[in-house]
Amino acid sequence: MPCWYEGPLAAFDTETTGIDVERDRIVSAALVVHSGAKAMPRVTRWLVNPGIPVPEGAIAVHGLTDDHLQREGRWPAPVMEEIARALAAQALVGTPLVVMNAPFDLTLLDRELRRHRAKMLADYLGTSPLCVLDPRVLDKHLDRYRKGSRKLTDLCAHYGVVLSAAHDAAADALAALEVVRAVGRRFAPRLEALSPAELHTRQAVWHAAQARGLQAWFARNGSAEAVDPAWPLRPELPAAA
Repeated sequence: MPCWYEGPLAAFDTETTGIDVERDRIVSAALVVHSGAKAMPRVTRWLVNPGIPVPEGAIAVHGLTDDHLQREGRWPAPVMEEIARALAAQALVGTPLVVMNAPFDLTLLDRELRRHRAKMLADYLGTSPLCVLDPRVLDKHLDRYRKGSRKLTDLCAHYGVVLSAAHDAAADALAALEVVRAVGRRFAPRLEALSPAELHTRQAVWHAAQARGLQAWFARNGSAEAVDPAWPLRPELPAAA
């Protein structure tokens, strides 16, 4: 029986109007499903008209302009419903979901669902929660003393994964999936005895420790920036008084 990193995996990624999960919007998303390491990927793409202007800085990253999104994008409400149901379908059959920097993409999706469907992501998952594999958390824990950036492009270069079109949701999702397979193979003695569900639980602990370390580094360098230890989904902010 193949190890989990050679078996079925799915991957999810978004492109957005910015980096604030509470206020920014999804403009494109993709779900990539692999039945196995040697299988052809099945890709579902969504393009969204967010209903707000896309800042120039975001357009410079992903190239999705207001004009293009208004002409080709769909309204957010049905798209968010489709995405949530697609992720729930993967969870129902037990397929691990690869999400690079999961607290960003999954929290943003959760907030979009609250905004447009008056539901949470958990409402769609029911009794089959997501089993998430985050290449950033895995790599940072397993190779913690390596210097340098751990963005997706850096991880692809380090693990020899081809990233054909950075900041395209489908390309990024596929690359993140292949990075997870590469991490599994490289660190097989430490990972092959663990199930994806066990890894999900451990990643929450690893991410919290990584967040505390980064928070301490910020403090030493005089930065007031806060690092959220929650993984893979950040809790909802309390309502303003």
